[in-house]
Amino acid sequence: MMPDKNEASDNAVNESLGDREDDAMQDSVVSEQGATASADVDAMGASANEQAAAGNSDGSVGADENDPLGFGDERMNAQDAEPEDEVGQLRALLAKAEAQASENWDRLLRLQADMENQRKRAQNDVAKARKFALEGIVGDLLPVKDSLEMGLAAAQAEDADPDAIVKGADLTLKMLAQVFEKNNIAEINPVDEKFDPEFHQAMSMQEIEGKPANTVTSVMQKGYTLNDRLVRPALVMVAK
Repeated sequence: MMPDKNEASDNAVNESLGDREDDAMQDSVVSEQGATASADVDAMGASANEQAAAGNSDGSVGADENDPLGFGDERMNAQDAEPEDEVGQLRALLAKAEAQASENWDRLLRLQADMENQRKRAQNDVAKARKFALEGIVGDLLPVKDSLEMGLAAAQAEDADPDAIVKGADLTLKMLAQVFEKNNIAEINPVDEKFDPEFHQAMSMQEIEGKPANTVTSVMQKGYTLNDRLVRPALVMVAK
């Protein structure tokens, strides 16, 4: 027996309605679960806000969800404070370095000025020493010159006494010898001494009986040294 078409259509409609009722019931359950979860989240948010408000009312900083202990604000404050302190320290060091550099520069200028003054004084002292080096010996020679002038005047007088003139000349020569000794001027008179080419200058050589070879037999002109330095060699005659 074949099923009736109307009957089959009614069954299809019933099945469709059943499926819709099942979907509606599932949607209702999901909606109720979502509402419950949302209510829980709102309650948690309200509790957190209440805790934050309570913390702010006590004067403390509210805790962040990612930083519950509040260390982030302290780090930010430290980071903000460190550059300012470092800049201040650098400025202080720069000011100190500039002051030290200025002081060193002033000291250098003073030292250069002192050195320049000392150099000029040294030059003046050397120039004066060269210019007045003979001042001492000139003062010693003036009495000798006076004695020579007086002896010459006495020799030219009509009633000149030869013995007095000789005594005056001898006295003048002794005065000159004292001047030489005072100024370390030594006489070189090497009679009967061995010939020394450093202090003697041979004018001639001849054979002389009783005189060994290379011996000074006579002095034609005396030599002199100043502080052991040769000023003039002695002109001598040497035996062969």
